[in-house]
Amino acid sequence: MKLSIIVPVYNMAADGKLEYCLESLVQQTISDYEIIAVDDCSTDNSLEILKSYEEKYPGKFRAIHSDVNRKQGGAKNIGMGIAQGEWIGFIDSDDWVTPDFYERLIRKGEETGADMVGCDYHLTGEHSMEIGQIVHNNKKEQTGVLNEEKYKSLLIDSGSLVVKVYRREIVIDHPSRFPEGIFYEDNALGNSWMLRAKHFEYIEEPLYYYYQHDTSTVHTITQRRCEDRMEAGRIMLEEAKKFGYLEQYKAEMEFNFAVLFYVNTLFTYMQGVKPVKYGFVKKLGAEMKQCFPNFQENPYYQQRVHAEEKKLVGMQMKSTVWFMLYYKLLWTYRNFRKRKG
Repeated sequence: MKLSIIVPVYNMAADGKLEYCLESLVQQTISDYEIIAVDDCSTDNSLEILKSYEEKYPGKFRAIHSDVNRKQGGAKNIGMGIAQGEWIGFIDSDDWVTPDFYERLIRKGEETGADMVGCDYHLTGEHSMEIGQIVHNNKKEQTGVLNEEKYKSLLIDSGSLVVKVYRREIVIDHPSRFPEGIFYEDNALGNSWMLRAKHFEYIEEPLYYYYQHDTSTVHTITQRRCEDRMEAGRIMLEEAKKFGYLEQYKAEMEFNFAVLFYVNTLFTYMQGVKPVKYGFVKKLGAEMKQCFPNFQENPYYQQRVHAEEKKLVGMQMKSTVWFMLYYKLLWTYRNFRKRKG
């Protein structure tokens, strides 16, 4: 079989979101493929929708039910365990793709010898095939047979995992699987897959539609989500140690860890979680300092992190109490100015 498309599904039945995704998959122009949709213990009628597609498209569509809610990583692992394709693709169950998405990516891979192929995507808030805000998922200079320079670039600017297809040996034959029970599972595993690829190609067209809505993972901020991000960072670091690429790509991994584990967690927590807990913020900073004590000197950090965030991080590294006091005063003043304006 040429392709396996793995779709983790959890409570996506409302507003036709799931059907819109699945319709884009069953209408793919590639002929030899399977869709493995894994229901992650949904509490709505998502499973019934999946079963209806399995009945309508026998041999092409498989509906799998997990009795335990394992989060997206666990659902993907179930799909990977039964996938038969030479190529593996993943899609979020509220997104959709153009009819020729998989055919074009795989054709590009087979014509060039690439084992990983990506493209650009749309950001959209409506279910349509109209072109929305285009996001360039990768860069042309990252393509071709991969060397150390290109690996470094891909580690820093990897692009989304779902907007790519992978040769089976990169994904299925890798000994690690997605972490289960947490969000941000792609961040935990993506670097190891990236470094297993030998040749990357990229179609500079938006063929994937990324649906943004209020219940998206990126728009939901809780302490648990922050802790999930931290755990994904720990796993990402352990992967680098386990498979021996931490030292070779020390600067890249230090930056990735600092942003995922610490910077993004710190500022989303301060903005979105109430009440803010001193102990959580202090522990976050202490673990960051323990893992990479000199991360503020990292060249990527210096170039890519906003000046104000660097200033605030510097405060938190010196004194959590002072940082939290300053941060509260800063945003009290800004909110006051906003109301006055």
